[in-house]
Amino acid sequence: MQYVGVVNLNEATAAELDLLPGVGEKAAQRILEHRKKRPFGRVEELVRVKGFGKKKFLKLRAHLALTGPTTLKKEQVPAPLPPGREASVTNP
Repeated sequence: MQYVGVVNLNEATAAELDLLPGVGEKAAQRILEHRKKRPFGRVEELVRVKGFGKKKFLKLRAHLALTGPTTLKKEQVPAPLPPGREASVTNP
Protein backbone atom coordinates (compact mmCIF):
# COMPACT_ATOMS: atom_id res chain seq x y z
CA MET A 1 0.00 0.00 0.00
CA GLN A 2 1.04 3.54 -0.71
CA TYR A 3 -0.42 6.67 0.82
CA VAL A 4 -1.26 9.54 -1.53
CA GLY A 5 -2.52 12.99 -0.56
CA VAL A 6 -2.65 15.01 2.64
CA VAL A 7 -4.66 15.39 5.83
CA ASN A 8 -5.59 18.90 6.96
CA LEU A 9 -4.70 18.84 10.68
CA ASN A 10 -7.05 21.73 11.43
CA GLU A 11 -10.15 20.40 9.65
CA ALA A 12 -9.90 16.61 9.30
CA THR A 13 -12.38 14.34 11.04
CA ALA A 14 -11.26 11.57 13.38
CA ALA A 15 -11.84 9.06 10.58
CA GLU A 16 -9.66 11.07 8.18
CA LEU A 17 -6.88 11.40 10.77
CA ASP A 18 -7.11 7.66 11.36
CA LEU A 19 -6.12 7.14 7.71
CA LEU A 20 -2.61 8.43 8.44
CA PRO A 21 -0.08 5.59 8.55
CA GLY A 22 0.53 4.54 12.15
CA VAL A 23 -2.26 6.72 13.56
CA GLY A 24 -5.12 4.91 15.23
CA GLU A 25 -8.44 5.96 16.64
CA LYS A 26 -7.05 7.04 20.03
CA ALA A 27 -4.24 9.11 18.50
CA ALA A 28 -6.75 10.75 16.15
CA GLN A 29 -8.84 11.71 19.20
CA ARG A 30 -5.79 13.25 20.88
CA ILE A 31 -5.18 15.37 17.77
CA LEU A 32 -8.81 16.56 17.88
CA GLU A 33 -8.53 17.41 21.60
CA HIS A 34 -5.33 19.39 21.00
CA ARG A 35 -6.95 21.22 18.07
CA LYS A 36 -9.95 22.28 20.21
CA LYS A 37 -7.60 24.11 22.59
CA ARG A 38 -5.45 25.64 19.88
CA PRO A 39 -5.47 25.12 16.11
CA PHE A 40 -2.20 24.03 14.55
CA GLY A 41 -0.13 26.96 13.29
CA ARG A 42 2.55 24.70 11.80
CA VAL A 43 2.50 20.97 11.02
CA GLU A 44 5.57 20.60 13.29
CA GLU A 45 3.30 21.31 16.27
CA LEU A 46 2.00 17.75 15.95
CA VAL A 47 4.90 16.67 18.19
CA ARG A 48 3.13 18.48 21.06
CA VAL A 49 0.38 15.84 20.93
CA LYS A 50 0.97 12.84 23.20
CA GLY A 51 2.19 9.86 21.18
CA PHE A 52 3.71 11.91 18.36
CA GLY A 53 7.44 12.22 18.66
CA LYS A 54 9.91 13.55 16.14
CA LYS A 55 10.37 10.13 14.49
CA LYS A 56 6.65 9.62 13.93
CA PHE A 57 6.23 13.21 12.77
CA LEU A 58 8.97 12.80 10.15
CA LYS A 59 7.20 9.69 8.85
CA LEU A 60 3.91 11.60 8.53
CA ARG A 61 5.20 15.01 7.42
CA ALA A 62 4.60 14.50 3.68
CA HIS A 63 0.92 13.78 4.41
CA LEU A 64 0.21 16.76 6.68
CA ALA A 65 -1.28 20.12 5.72
CA LEU A 66 -2.92 23.08 7.47
CA THR A 67 -5.02 24.37 4.58
CA GLY A 68 -7.07 22.88 1.80
CA PRO A 69 -9.08 19.68 1.68
CA THR A 70 -8.07 16.34 3.13
CA THR A 71 -7.23 14.10 0.18
CA LEU A 72 -5.34 11.20 1.78
CA LYS A 73 -6.07 7.74 0.42
CA LYS A 74 -4.38 4.37 0.23
CA GLU A 75 -3.45 3.09 -3.20
CA GLN A 76 -2.46 -0.39 -4.21
CA VAL A 77 1.06 -0.40 -5.63
CA PRO A 78 1.55 -2.90 -8.45
CA ALA A 79 4.04 -5.63 -7.63
CA PRO A 80 7.37 -5.24 -9.40
CA LEU A 81 8.10 -7.67 -12.21
CA PRO A 82 10.77 -10.28 -11.51
CA PRO A 83 14.22 -9.58 -12.99
CA GLY A 84 14.37 -10.35 -16.70
CA ARG A 85 10.60 -9.95 -17.03
CA GLU A 86 10.47 -6.20 -17.63
CA ALA A 87 7.60 -4.95 -19.70
CA SER A 88 8.55 -4.73 -23.33
CA VAL A 89 8.03 -1.49 -25.19
CA THR A 90 7.23 -1.65 -28.88
CA ASN A 91 8.06 1.17 -31.23
CA PRO A 92 5.35 2.30 -33.65
